[in-house]
Amino acid sequence: MPIVQTTAWFNAPLDKVYEIAKDSEKYPEYMKDVQSLTPVERDGNRFVADWVGIVPSFLLKVRWRQEEIWDDATHSSKFKQLKGDYDKLEGSWTFKEENGGTRFDQYLEYEYNVPTLGPLVKKVIHGIVVKNLENINEAFSKRCQG
Repeated sequence: MPIVQTTAWFNAPLDKVYEIAKDSEKYPEYMKDVQSLTPVERDGNRFVADWVGIVPSFLLKVRWRQEEIWDDATHSSKFKQLKGDYDKLEGSWTFKEENGGTRFDQYLEYEYNVPTLGPLVKKVIHGIVVKNLENINEAFSKRCQG
């Protein structure tokens, strides 16, 4: 099962970056890979939403329902797909103060099988997933500065 990890550093306070990340409902406003996000349920730090992501290079939409569990004490989040187009999608985000700013670590495990297509397509999909995480880092960075 593919795993992707990224680390980014933002020149912004931990609380600001964490609050921006926690406000998932606003992602479609500034994340180019998120077409829509529709809240389904919110209970304290648990948030469930229906997502529609865009893969521009294939003119493809990917849909899933995701559960996020936010931990304010550790400035972290665990998330997983409850149903949708992925065979598996789950991971975590952690935010930590570092060098006067905020370190953001992403960990993602995913499985996305297209039965009629082979290993080459899996490499292409992996590249798209990596690019998506890099786009998240870029979007948060711009949002922190604004």
